Amino acid sequence: MASKPLFPVDSFQIPSGTTHVCAAGETPALKPHNAAFTRYMTDKSSGHVGPASKNVQIDHVRSVIAKEWKVSTPEIGFASSVADAVSMLLESLDWKEGDNVALDADDFPSLIAPFAVKSQGNKERGSADIPAVRYANPQELSGAVDSQTRLIAVSYVSYLNGARVNLSHYRAVADSVGAILVVDYSQAAGYMAIDATIADFAFTACHKWLLGVTGAAIACWNKTRQPSWKPSTAGWHSLDIGHPRPDWGKEEVRFRDDALCFTRGNPSHLSIYLLRESVDFLSQWDAVDIEKHVLGLSGALLEGLEKEGIHSSTPWDRDQHAGNVTVHCDGATEIVNGLRNAGIYAWNSNGRVRFSFHGYNCFRDVDRVLEVFPPLWRRFNV
Repeated sequence: MASKPLFPVDSFQIPSGTTHVCAAGETPALKPHNAAFTRYMTDKSSGHVGPASKNVQIDHVRSVIAKEWKVSTPEIGFASSVADAVSMLLESLDWKEGDNVALDADDFPSLIAPFAVKSQGNKERGSADIPAVRYANPQELSGAVDSQTRLIAVSYVSYLNGARVNLSHYRAVADSVGAILVVDYSQAAGYMAIDATIADFAFTACHKWLLGVTGAAIACWNKTRQPSWKPSTAGWHSLDIGHPRPDWGKEEVRFRDDALCFTRGNPSHLSIYLLRESVDFLSQWDAVDIEKHVLGLSGALLEGLEKEGIHSSTPWDRDQHAGNVTVHCDGATEIVNGLRNAGIYAWNSNGRVRFSFHGYNCFRDVDRVLEVFPPLWRRFNV
C-alpha cells in the first residue's frame, strides 16, 4: 500500500532529493501555507471587518477537527500550547489534602511539568504536597491510583519510544476511581483515527502530523463527561460578557460555555489560518487510510532494523506502535547530522534517533534510511 506516497509530494516544501522522516518533530510546510499567510495579512490590514474574517477561519478549523475527533464543534477550542492547556486545567481544580495525580515518568514534559513544578513549589514553601504526583507506566497504572486520584494524564503515542497506549484501559482505571482522564494526541493527530470522547480533556500540538505550526494547540473539552468544569483564570476572549466594559464590581463574570475558553487573550490567528490549510488538506483522505499507510512504513522500518541487528525501543506489535521508530544509541547527535548530510532529515534528542513517517513518505524512504543509517549506527555502537 505504501509503495508510493499517499499525498502528492509536490504539495510540500521539501527540498529536492530529501528523505523527510521527522514528522514527530516538525513536518515540512505545505505550499498553500504561503497563500494562507498572505490571506491573513490581508485580513489583518482590512480594518474593522478583519475580525469577522478571522472568526470564519476559527469556526472552520473547529468544525473539521470536531468531525475528525467525533465530538461537537463547541467542544473544540485552542490554547497557545499543550503545556498551557494542562496548566489551565491544573489551576482550575479544587485540590484537597491527599489528592494525587498519576503520570508516566517517561511522558512528555508538557504533561508532567505543570504538576511536578506545583508539587515542588509546595514543598519549598513548606505547604502540603497537593496534588501528590505518582509516576506509573501503563502496566503499573492500576496499582498506582486510589480513591484520591483526581487526574490521570497520558500521551496516546509516546514521543520517547513510539509506543501506543491502550486508552480503553486508561479510561477504565480512571472510571474505577472517578478520576479525570487527560490525553495528549500530539504524536497521533493528523495520521491516526481519533475518538476524543474517551477523554475528559484532550489536547494536541499542531506542528507535527497535523501539518500546522506552533502558536496554537487544539483543546477538547468533553462536556458530556465534565459539564460543570470552568477555568479559574481568564482573559477577555475566555469570557462571556457581551460587551468590552462590564461593571466588574456588580456584574457576574461568566466564562464562555465552550472550549474557546482555553484561549484567554487573542487567538493565534496566523497559526489558525495556516492550520486551516493543513486540516483541509488532510481531510481529503480518510484517517484510517493515512494510519494504514504510516503504520506500513514504520512496520517496514522496524523489520529492516531487526534484520540489520539494530534494536529499536519501539514495540514491534502493530497494535502497540504508531508512526515513530526510535533507536536509543550512542552517538545520536553525530548520527542524525550524518543522516542530514546524506539528505535524510531525522530527529535526535534524549539519546535516541527517531524516524517518523507521514503520507508524503513511501517504501523508498524506508529503503533510503536502511541504506544510510546502519553504517552510521555501527560507527558508535559496535
